[in-house]
Amino acid sequence: RSPPAGPLPVHPLLRGAVAQLKMATGVLQRVRGGLGRAKSGPVLVFSVLPTDDFLCFCCVFRGFTASSSRNREDSWFKSLFVRKVDPRKDAHSNLLTKNEESNLYKIQFHNVKPECLDSYNKLCEDVLPSIHADKYYPCELVGTWNTWYGEQDQAVHLWRYRGGYPALTEVMNKLRQNKDFTAYRKERGKMLLSRRNQLLLEFSFWNEPVPREGPNIYELRSYQLRPGTMIEWGNYWARAIRYRQHNREAVGGFFSQIGNLYMVHHLWAYKDLQSREDTRNAIWNHDGWEEVVYYTVPLIQHMDSRIMIPTKASPLQ
Repeated sequence: RSPPAGPLPVHPLLRGAVAQLKMATGVLQRVRGGLGRAKSGPVLVFSVLPTDDFLCFCCVFRGFTASSSRNREDSWFKSLFVRKVDPRKDAHSNLLTKNEESNLYKIQFHNVKPECLDSYNKLCEDVLPSIHADKYYPCELVGTWNTWYGEQDQAVHLWRYRGGYPALTEVMNKLRQNKDFTAYRKERGKMLLSRRNQLLLEFSFWNEPVPREGPNIYELRSYQLRPGTMIEWGNYWARAIRYRQHNREAVGGFFSQIGNLYMVHHLWAYKDLQSREDTRNAIWNHDGWEEVVYYTVPLIQHMDSRIMIPTKASPLQ
């Protein structure tokens, strides 16, 4: 079939891309001499050749074999097209937390042998509240749960250390001298399959977890974010949290400092599973919630949800 008469139209987006390539070509050609005189590494030159309304792009490589210069030039060329990000003036832990309070949290996940779960709960009920109530230890038991839906036969404990890392260190040093706690750890070790923990800070825009009466179920939603996106996540949720305050379901929001990094935990309370379903569905009636979901979902690498039942020792019932 014979080609159409006259030049074909070019899409406006393509014309914009061509303009950027022309600009990059000019810059590359101006530095070409300096790169070429290094006697090593390829010199990358773009030529943009108009042919009617078609554009032919020719990429010509000249150079030598040294890989170090090639890496430098490739990185420099890529920088022309990568979005520039303004450098942060402070760590995200300082930008997102309640700095005046300096609370540090520790969350523990204990995977218990199925046949030992009742004995494990009884052991924790005998020991953990005494540490919580003793002013000698600058820490508080925020909550303790068994996972109902999610990882089975799992216990979750959340501690708060008022005073940050110095308080954590003080508690750990004192517990090493506590013979009852040493015996508790030894007995507990016989019941566990595995355990892990994380140190967390709380988001400044979330509620501080406080004891509440039950009965409630709790949902711990955990999000593994893409590295570098914590500030963006915080910016959206600082506005979004107001949509989740109507039924007092928001308990606490945290992000990791040690352990799995760029991990966020949101803790919610509901009367039951149906209440959870109704509350979550009602959020979509608020203008702006869909925008939060649209912009935060791409920040997530992985997420999971646990439905948890508080144990008798938990201040959060």
